Amino acid sequence: MLPCYLLLDLETTGGNLLQDRITEIAAVRIEAGIEVVRWSTLVNPDTRISGFIEQLTGISNAMVADAPRFDEVGSHLLKLLDGAVLVAHNARFDHGFLQAEFARMAVTLRVKTLCTVRLSRLLYPQVKGHGLDAIMQRHGICSQHRHRAMGDVEVVQAWLAQLGQQFGRAHLQQQAQTLLQGSAVLPPQLDTPITDIPESAGVYIFYGEGTLPLYVGKSVKLRSRVMAHFQAASREPREMRIAQEIRRIEWIETAGELGALLLEARLVKQRQPIHNRQLRRASSLHAWRLDANPLSRPLLTLVQGSAFDPAQFGSLYGPYRSKNQALSHLRELADAHGLCLQALGLESGRGRCFAHQIGHCKGVCCGQEAPQRHHLRLQMALVANKLQVWPFAGPVGLREHNLLSGRTDIHIFDQWCHLATVHSDEELADALQSRPVALAFDLDTYKLAIKHLLPPGKPGTELLDFSRQARPPQRLATPVQLARNL
Repeated sequence: MLPCYLLLDLETTGGNLLQDRITEIAAVRIEAGIEVVRWSTLVNPDTRISGFIEQLTGISNAMVADAPRFDEVGSHLLKLLDGAVLVAHNARFDHGFLQAEFARMAVTLRVKTLCTVRLSRLLYPQVKGHGLDAIMQRHGICSQHRHRAMGDVEVVQAWLAQLGQQFGRAHLQQQAQTLLQGSAVLPPQLDTPITDIPESAGVYIFYGEGTLPLYVGKSVKLRSRVMAHFQAASREPREMRIAQEIRRIEWIETAGELGALLLEARLVKQRQPIHNRQLRRASSLHAWRLDANPLSRPLLTLVQGSAFDPAQFGSLYGPYRSKNQALSHLRELADAHGLCLQALGLESGRGRCFAHQIGHCKGVCCGQEAPQRHHLRLQMALVANKLQVWPFAGPVGLREHNLLSGRTDIHIFDQWCHLATVHSDEELADALQSRPVALAFDLDTYKLAIKHLLPPGKPGTELLDFSRQARPPQRLATPVQLARNL
């Protein structure tokens, strides 16, 4: 399976690394497919063995009373591990106990590990049970010494021999190398098997000890993206912190990238994971509302995201992440286009504005430029930041289908807001009937909808119009066309 590996199994007083200790060790060293060493020993745990554990393993307090302590056999075990890969069934358990015992000896255990539970999942993805009892039953392996260290090592050894015959030694070695390369970067405390994560589109959620997520992300290839986090842990501080804190991973599959993007944006705002970037809340957004009357002062009013009304997007420009960003950008536009700071509301007073005194304003503040012309130039300066008017008569859907998985998602939008993602006619009818009266604007959803709903759209999606009669996108007159009419 591998050039050199040590099949190992431990019996312990329990499953708690901090409280429980090792009671028995068994190991078989394999080099070039040949068994070269077979070794086992009882270990005095320096603590009592409970009745339950004694009944399970058959190892009593009397049996270990005169056995060597771990620090007396640890050096021999290190020699057996030298140059070998540690192979065990549920290797995280055995590796964790060995690390704890060697740490008590002031020794840092550095060894590559391969978990035969993960190997079973990789080779037999169609079955559910991958514990040792399930493997014994499935492959017809018997043992008179189940739950004794050498007995369990012999079960795994017999199973690996069967795998070599069934899959061929070359294929088995290739799969083992795949797991070995992956486990080299996996956090040792991670409970979720990486091989369980599908290589499909969706959202993944990292958890630590508690119920609040550490991080939410999306990808069209979930397993590869999760592995990329751990591979980057050695060079990126944030990834290192995540790798140290992570305990388990959850994931939600989607039909494609759009569904993953929408779900990620929603979960980040709902769950507020501590390692995601600053949350994008509508309440922190701002936009400029342009007054249609060229004589109004000021011409622009700053509107907060909580007051965004999609019906007024024809007169809104932005959005901006903060009030300071909105003011800063407007000053840049005024300077670049010779706009009047007084008319824009950026400067108080009457008569000539300061910008006109230094030659940066064309004089709408003192009658040297027509208000209508200044209003038009302001529209031209702002046109790149104009919020899009909803181009449909009502709600629409985007159908996203995955040919490999057969999954279909229908994402329902109205007024640039994501109402729901459904998978059946019944869910679709419920979503359309239960449409909220007030829709909350979300910048991330708005940007996604712009890319996918407006021509040319994105490949892989189909537009569905749920309104009785859709109206075509409004073709607003451009500032250049308006200028020709003045």
